[in-house]
Amino acid sequence: MKTIGLIGGMSWESSAEYYRLLNGLTRERLGGLHSAKCVLYSVDFAEIERLQVEGRWDEAGAVLAEAAKALEAAGAELLLICTNTMHKVADQVSSAVGVPLLHLADTTAEAVRGRGLRRVGLLGTAFTMEQDFYRGRLADHGLEVLVPEAAGRETVHRVIYEELCLGIVREESRAAFVTVIEELVAVGAEGIVLGCTEIELLIRPQDSPVPVFPTTRLHAEAALTRALSAS
Repeated sequence: MKTIGLIGGMSWESSAEYYRLLNGLTRERLGGLHSAKCVLYSVDFAEIERLQVEGRWDEAGAVLAEAAKALEAAGAELLLICTNTMHKVADQVSSAVGVPLLHLADTTAEAVRGRGLRRVGLLGTAFTMEQDFYRGRLADHGLEVLVPEAAGRETVHRVIYEELCLGIVREESRAAFVTVIEELVAVGAEGIVLGCTEIELLIRPQDSPVPVFPTTRLHAEAALTRALSAS
């Protein structure tokens, strides 16, 4: 099994989910006492969030690039950025190392296309929903991406940063997300991409009338498949 390098801490709530999923999936596939070979570099999310808000993406990318270098030096043979939003700097991170970076949007798009769907609703931070770095990557796979109206985007973004990143899960927030999902379905979404790693702490498959695509789980599954492959 190849060693998986995790660039985490954004937030640590979702990084813990990555670790849980990777180890649980390894045990399911290999049985017995097997667990995932992985290395975690956890950044200070307060620093990254400040750079996000101030639009200093190159500086944020430099922080993650240094994390990637440290993981490579520690023996990582495959890298994951454990957050959707910070895939805005994926190219900057990838170019800093000599090992492959598994892009989260690619693994998500493959799962959507595997279900025979082409039009999806996207939930995530405002950066992910409104900027092209993620939506465009999905579109490159032939997907049509719908996002909530402005009020819905504000609600989703606020809940992510003020609640989910702090480990707070509220039923009223789940209900608000369900309303946003239903609005996306009403305008043609055939599936919903949970495009923020923390959203899986809140939204379950039964909360949506159409299939949901949990990006954290999909990323972990694809990483494990790659880590166990012969090539």
